[in-house]
Amino acid sequence: MRDISAAEAAPDSIQAPEPLQEPKPAVVMRELGVQADGRSILKGVSATIPTRRQTVIIGPNGAGKSTLARALLGEIAFTGSALFTPEKPVFGYVPQRLDFDRRLPLTVNEFMSLGRTRWPMWLRIPSRTRAQNRKYLEMVRADALLDRPLGSLSGGETQRIFLARALTLSPDILILDEPATGVDVYGEQLLCEVLETFKKDFTIIMVSHDLAMAKAHGDWIICLNRTVVAEGPPRDIFRPAILSLAFGLHQSLLFEDSLPATDGSSHDHCHGHGHGHDHCHGHDHGRESEPDGARARGGR
Repeated sequence: MRDISAAEAAPDSIQAPEPLQEPKPAVVMRELGVQADGRSILKGVSATIPTRRQTVIIGPNGAGKSTLARALLGEIAFTGSALFTPEKPVFGYVPQRLDFDRRLPLTVNEFMSLGRTRWPMWLRIPSRTRAQNRKYLEMVRADALLDRPLGSLSGGETQRIFLARALTLSPDILILDEPATGVDVYGEQLLCEVLETFKKDFTIIMVSHDLAMAKAHGDWIICLNRTVVAEGPPRDIFRPAILSLAFGLHQSLLFEDSLPATDGSSHDHCHGHGHGHDHCHGHDHGRESEPDGARARGGR
């Protein structure tokens, strides 16, 4: 009797499963630079923003954080490159503030309807548009504000209305510039909870000076000071060796004991090169790897 090998016995239709593919990065920046009035605002910015995660851009005042956000939005010219997936994404944008006359007789429903109806708003807002507005407001836990005057809202309520308005565009990438500015503690907590629910649906890019918020809610951190000091997951960025390069020694001391290795299985090696940045190489022993091959990298 002839022996049948396993290869001969296996049906032709059975194939080894394809390896799972990580999603493409939402944004890849290479040597991005911005100049204004003859001076360099950003220089040699190279970084990657992962898809459907929350990336927080941190850095001191004047580091170019908001300028980088505006460059990605296409509002200002830049050198270098920024490649997007999809190639021409739809952006939703929540500004740090929007100056308007708070005495303006404009309700939240009317604000949400701007540019979305064929009829003048003073004539009527279709019931379908009103229902859509309520749906978007429910997503940010603000549906009770639908008929409130826009000028009567608190800072946190206003930011959530701006966020709901951005969602009406069905964005691929959601950019928020200092969303917690002028927001009280409860409003900030509510905003963060809302954003956590969006991470599986949108790529979120947040500009923030609030290091505690970035550490608690960011999946990927870009530490910026006119160029990229480092990028990676929070546990690799919130180290004195990294933060001191961007914020100075005193600010970095706030995180001297942050994210300690409790079992001796995790540590980072940060190597200073004496030219304005560190290379940090994470070492994991028995710990799951970060998504998208996350590793803090030295600025370029």
